[in-house]
Amino acid sequence: MCAVDLQHWLNEALANHEKWTAEYGSFTPHSSLQADPALFGSALAELQDRLRDNYPFFHPRYAGQMLKPPHPAAVVGYLSAMLINPNNHALDGGPATAAMEREVVSDLATMFGYGEQHLGHLTSSGTIANLEALFVARSLHPTRGVAYSSEAHYTHSRMCGVLGIEGFPVAVDGLGRMDLDALEELLKTGKVGTVVVTPGTTALGAIEPVNLVLDVARRYDARVHVDGAYGGFFTLLAGTDLAPEPWEAIGSCDSVVVDPHKHGLQPYGCGAVLFRDPSVGRFYLHDSPYTYFTSDEMHLGEISLECSRAGAAAAGLWLTLRLLPLTRDGLGEVLAAGRRAAVRWASIIRESEALELYQEPELDIVTYFPRTDPLTLSAVDAASHRVMQTGMNAPVDPIFLSVARASKGAFAARHPEVGADADGARVLRSVLMKPESEDYLDTLHARVLSLL
Repeated sequence: MCAVDLQHWLNEALANHEKWTAEYGSFTPHSSLQADPALFGSALAELQDRLRDNYPFFHPRYAGQMLKPPHPAAVVGYLSAMLINPNNHALDGGPATAAMEREVVSDLATMFGYGEQHLGHLTSSGTIANLEALFVARSLHPTRGVAYSSEAHYTHSRMCGVLGIEGFPVAVDGLGRMDLDALEELLKTGKVGTVVVTPGTTALGAIEPVNLVLDVARRYDARVHVDGAYGGFFTLLAGTDLAPEPWEAIGSCDSVVVDPHKHGLQPYGCGAVLFRDPSVGRFYLHDSPYTYFTSDEMHLGEISLECSRAGAAAAGLWLTLRLLPLTRDGLGEVLAAGRRAAVRWASIIRESEALELYQEPELDIVTYFPRTDPLTLSAVDAASHRVMQTGMNAPVDPIFLSVARASKGAFAARHPEVGADADGARVLRSVLMKPESEDYLDTLHARVLSLL
């Protein structure tokens, strides 16, 4: 059960909306918008029935992908603004939510160590946020490409294709992080103008060394973009049981992306992109024949590739951060619970005779595989797939895991004892991003064992 009375606060939001709209006088809704109550009821019932065809993202028994429901504050904030339906492209489309967007972006900039003179805005996704960062990178270095590790999110190679610039995958080390020697050899060619570094890769949760990548890139006059879509909010835990150096270095990087719709407890889609140097706003310059007239202030659409954007996303994030600020004891405690769960599960797996850790977790993603007999890649692959499928399709007490594919070479670097009779193998992967995973962990582990 949720600790916040969602029904109560939704009613409050609706009541306040009705009070506000009444201030403008009554009018008769157009007949074309009327809906028969019986038809509405049956259509809603059908919708609710169809929505049952989902996995239980809200429950800690779902430990598959990076999915969880938004915080009730995000729901109430989003709905409150959605009833007005502001568009944060221009101030005349959503003055209140545009102001909220500026405030939450300022909060994000502070979290990452950017000064007051920064540029940033919310986006509809991390993909669009990364596209904007690479768009600026191309504008600054039009003849040079972008480097990213082979474990980086595939959006970077895709967006390089969209932008018509060359993308350079960089080899990773034995822990799935960008190999610094390989990066330096690439930078020596002069073909790279921007390096993407990922503090929290989406497959393994590996923390690439932002500070060390930054040092290497600067020696070759290359910009550094941080893809913190998944891992960025773990900045709040820097200096606890996470080494502070990678996170503290983000403030010296040229741009950073983070997804509030992942660890920021927001509904999809809510991403964000920030630039340390506000002068890059010149690359967005454009004009519009029918917007930007109500205020001489900069409109968010003037510093964004996207045009129409939901002001409701800013309202949801704004209200959430009023309750769970970007501090270690605020939103940080939500992330810390998942991190503690991952660390404890890793210790349990290390003591297990039936499971083997694929790699030590660095954030809240745990990767592991069944100890098969014979212990070969093909056997591990089949067993991992079987556990995932059996668990999610169980009619009683299902659990929901995911798998990640590891190459033969990656396996050999971590587990040379596994017979290399195939090109690679799938391993089990669990994302413990819901704080409730911490208390549910023993149940989850026991259920995994029962499927072996």
